[in-house]
Amino acid sequence: MVKLGTSVLTGGTDKLDKAHMVELVRQCCELKKQGHQVVLVSSGAVAAGREQLLKPCGRSLIDKQMLAAIGQGQLIHIWQSLFALYGVNVGQMLLTRADVDDRERYLNARDTLTALLSYDVVPIINENDAVATAEIKVGDNDNLSALVAILANADKLLLLTDQEGLFTSDPRTDVNAQLIDEVAHIDDELRQLAGGSGTSLGTGGMATKLQAADIARRAGVEVIIAKGAGKNVILNCMGEQLPGTRFVKLTAPRDGRKKWLLAGPKSSGQIVIDDGAVNALQQQGASLLAKGVRGVRGQFERGDLIDLVTSDQQLVARGLVRFSKAEIDIIKGCHSSEIAKLLAFDCGSEVIHRDDLVLF
Repeated sequence: MVKLGTSVLTGGTDKLDKAHMVELVRQCCELKKQGHQVVLVSSGAVAAGREQLLKPCGRSLIDKQMLAAIGQGQLIHIWQSLFALYGVNVGQMLLTRADVDDRERYLNARDTLTALLSYDVVPIINENDAVATAEIKVGDNDNLSALVAILANADKLLLLTDQEGLFTSDPRTDVNAQLIDEVAHIDDELRQLAGGSGTSLGTGGMATKLQAADIARRAGVEVIIAKGAGKNVILNCMGEQLPGTRFVKLTAPRDGRKKWLLAGPKSSGQIVIDDGAVNALQQQGASLLAKGVRGVRGQFERGDLIDLVTSDQQLVARGLVRFSKAEIDIIKGCHSSEIAKLLAFDCGSEVIHRDDLVLF
């Protein structure tokens, strides 16, 4: 999977760099000749719309939605024309957060993606910015590419940007910044190295790329952040001498439903658990019981996706909760045999069953 940011597609200008887009297409088609399947997550709809409009336009949500509506057709037309030079068909998929949150829509999107690849078509994916609002947006195409990488069961995700990779500090302001070749563990110190949006044209920065890398690698996807303007960057990312920063993939859940928990709905709240519950979840493959719950944060209902955290806010797991926030407030710290009496109904002994839970 190849994610192309706006800065890569425009070369830092206010127009799409079609000459560079041809070069990127050439590399993708070369990968296909080598037997790889290729999926593109393409930014650039708003930039394409701004180029087509030929008049000044604001940067509010409604202005961006309007520009995306103008530019989305233009963008896919360009991709279609360029891939046609190599005899390759493309298919467009526009997604929002709602398409990933809902299990049925998630599976439908996965089936469409699988069908496109089976017919040797290159899927070109973007967030549906023309209709997406703050509530249903994934937020940026970095995180979208991570979710789609899980959808597509991808082996590798290339996040191409205007930087060579992740550095020890901001290379734009620190001449002594060093490129980090490989990341095996993402911690708070590493997150502090990431800043905000890299350019005024894009919506993402190194911070969103780090978020995307963390999501994708937990699903067994190797992630590489590299400079999109580099010579043969896509082809080089498939070799042993990788450009940029490589994020080592982790062991992925085998169950497709658990992969959906990684890619799918946003967390509605948090359950704070004690050390005994942490050990039971991580070492014994156990479910979360009420006895191990120490506190509840946020508002949620039965069936919502919840983060399980320690008292110092370390994320342990994520899962579908079987009780509401109000109910867990009543039963927290209690033995499972007391739940029915405390709530006046029997909904099972597990707060989150292990089949509905994915460990972090």
